[in-house]
Amino acid sequence: MEQHNTGNPRVDVAYRKKKNKEDMKFQLVTFVMMLALTFVAFAAVEFEMAGGFVAPFILLLAVVQVIFQLYYFMHMSHKGHETVTLFLYSGVLVAFLTILTFLTIVNL
Repeated sequence: MEQHNTGNPRVDVAYRKKKNKEDMKFQLVTFVMMLALTFVAFAAVEFEMAGGFVAPFILLLAVVQVIFQLYYFMHMSHKGHETVTLFLYSGVLVAFLTILTFLTIVNL
């Protein structure tokens, strides 16, 4: 939704209330999903799934939770955060390539 500024305070307040209600709904759903992912991670450790499966699975769940936090709790899904998103993903790419490089060097 794009922001409306009609000059009419009643319309603007109604729009902001509607927008805030939608944002709160997304945050609540995301929070519940993050709790569910946390319980799934605890269950994976508690029920001792295959040893080589648990660590990558928990890391995957952690990455999903970080994405949820960035987009819904840090409001990166809103307009105006494109530059920040570009720099963040560029940093993630450089970090991933650095870790991959060092893992490759160590394994040789």
